[in-house]
Amino acid sequence: MELTTNEDIEAPLEAVFAKVSDFDILERSALRRGVDVRRTDDLHETAAGMAWTTTFAFRGKTRTADIELTRYEKPEFLTFEGKSGGLDVDLTIELVALSQTRTRLTMKVVTRPRTLSARLLMQSLKLAKGNLAKRYKLRIAEYARDIENRAKRMA
Repeated sequence: MELTTNEDIEAPLEAVFAKVSDFDILERSALRRGVDVRRTDDLHETAAGMAWTTTFAFRGKTRTADIELTRYEKPEFLTFEGKSGGLDVDLTIELVALSQTRTRLTMKVVTRPRTLSARLLMQSLKLAKGNLAKRYKLRIAEYARDIENRAKRMA
């Protein structure tokens, strides 16, 4: 299953990339939402190969996901690969400068089941894809507004 959304942000490309790739802030945000996040790599700077293990509640069960930053091309691309149970998830973030003060953020999530139980989960998610896509778009729009507001405060 694939979910894709675009959001235009009133901030320069470099500023948006800096916010999207500020993993300390993203880790703290996940912790505030009840997700346990642990860094598992030994890199000292932001680069492909960064990795995290997360623990979170989903559908009444505690789940674990391993996430790795597989592509880091400043200031346009970030790609993450995640594995949780029998599910593989790819997240691609693409940034395009529309002008010197406006940036388009494109986020694409692709999920692929590897086990029968993951296939069953994907079937139930596909039945609710319209609602799921709407919630995904709203969440990314909220994230884009947050980036825009933080960029304005920094200017």
